[in-house]
Amino acid sequence: MEQVTRLVGVYHADGDLRGELTYWIKARFGAAHCALCDITHGTFRRKGDWVACEQGLGVEFTTFHLNDRPGDVAAASEGATPCVLADTAAGTLVMLVGPAELEGCAGDPERLMDAISQAAAAAGLVVPMDPRPSGDAND
Repeated sequence: MEQVTRLVGVYHADGDLRGELTYWIKARFGAAHCALCDITHGTFRRKGDWVACEQGLGVEFTTFHLNDRPGDVAAASEGATPCVLADTAAGTLVMLVGPAELEGCAGDPERLMDAISQAAAAAGLVVPMDPRPSGDAND
């Protein structure tokens, strides 16, 4: 099984000030939607439960917007945003979670972590996860 060295999220929106503002306004009126944004961000900032999930990853989770994707990320995600890609030890980018799967997460970061784990396993990839503490220290 091949090791994932980084996860890459691609939002379905532009990342400059104009793009962010346009998306925010359109999203309020139902004219724009990004399922990855729903998972990672609330109205004005990153969700606390997303931050906790991201910290549980044993690899970096980098994000890009449509207009700031490097060439390899743009090529791997073209026509399939929002999405989550795996950057592998071999230097290839593999689509793990596409738009439909992100939509199925219904804004829940834990569901995204599960989707990433399942897709990675199906692709023969290993995503390092930091162990999460169990509920009771006496278990």
